[in-house]
Amino acid sequence: MSVAKVGAVVLDCPDPQALAGFYAGVVGGTPEGEGDWVDLAVPGGPTLAFQQAEGHVPPQWPAADHSQQFHLDLTVEDLDAAEKEVLALGAKPLDTEDRARSFRVYADPAGHPFCLCAC
Repeated sequence: MSVAKVGAVVLDCPDPQALAGFYAGVVGGTPEGEGDWVDLAVPGGPTLAFQQAEGHVPPQWPAADHSQQFHLDLTVEDLDAAEKEVLALGAKPLDTEDRARSFRVYADPAGHPFCLCAC
């Protein structure tokens, strides 16, 4: 028996509303809240929460001396189609050259790494 369940995954960022809007475009849901905290209730998944962090320094990937802090694995049906959508929403490619792999790595607009996975 578990002691707890995942209530939310919280991401520090410079602009909670903007980052919640990005992830709403990627995984669905409607951002709720304003100011320094915004929640995104993800259909079929845990809540993503976005907390304003003054002086936020984005992680670097891959770099052991600059921890990536966390990353999300997002399961998709079609990597190419999903890639087009996340790039249009403002994602930046980090490791997408190997098209034979079942995953690709991107950064969200605040610099957090995430993977699209066709797993």
